[in-house]
Amino acid sequence: MLQFKKLTLEDKQILEKYLNNFNYNSCEYSFTTLYIWKDACKIEYAIYNDVLIIKKKDFDGSNHFMQPIGYKIEDLKEIIETLKVYKKEFEMECLFKDIEESFVEDLKIVYGNSLEILEDRDNFDYVYESEKLMSLSGKKLHAKKNHYNQFIKNYTYTVKELKDVKIEESLEALNYWLNQKEDKSEYLSYEIKAIENLLRNYEKFQFKGIAVFVEDKIVALTIGEKISDNMAIIHVEKADSDIKGVYTFINKYFVENYFNDVKIINREQDLGIPGLRKAKESYKLFEFVKKYVVK
Repeated sequence: MLQFKKLTLEDKQILEKYLNNFNYNSCEYSFTTLYIWKDACKIEYAIYNDVLIIKKKDFDGSNHFMQPIGYKIEDLKEIIETLKVYKKEFEMECLFKDIEESFVEDLKIVYGNSLEILEDRDNFDYVYESEKLMSLSGKKLHAKKNHYNQFIKNYTYTVKELKDVKIEESLEALNYWLNQKEDKSEYLSYEIKAIENLLRNYEKFQFKGIAVFVEDKIVALTIGEKISDNMAIIHVEKADSDIKGVYTFINKYFVENYFNDVKIINREQDLGIPGLRKAKESYKLFEFVKKYVVK
């Protein structure tokens, strides 16, 4: 039987042995992403025949496996049959979630069309060209450029790297923004706790982070990391929504100063939240990273 272990920071080296050799495109398979959501999603892992198996609890409370990492195609069926036994024993609603198109193709090689594979639109990652985020050029982004100009014209601001900002100062801002929200989701509280853990272990990660100050007060902060020569992921972007144009400013500034050497920026999914979807669709999309569910 598979023996799962709760994910901790001490497991970083073990997981990255597998993840660093996996050419992933979605945000899900970055160790930083897994670490941010380890408590909210009860993330656990097991090593089975030298293959990494990750188990997650979704926001609706149901458990699923992510796609196995490090498998050989000739061993895939045996791995999946083992996971199916576990799924049945623990009454999991679906077998896989967060899986990428490359894994779907491997499933079809092994199982043909006998598996029920569904697109998971709410979890598609939004990917943008970094050049567009930096220049805000074109008709589609005209309003964004206006928002950016509005911010730099109306506010006297400074930008600092998060490693140079007191952690308590960042947490105070995050909790203030959380309390301003009408819907105080428990997952936002988990996220803030995770950001605190990231900041307290800054030297153990490869991410970059900045905070924007107006009148000596943090009005926005963001965290991202380069995962390949081609792509960076923005893991966290939080701001005071009362400060006009600050979201556009921090988005543009961060890419311009820290990720201008990559072609595309992954800004993660919208989770089916209408306001978040509208915000992500307001930028000029380059492509989706599609993700799928196997029931």
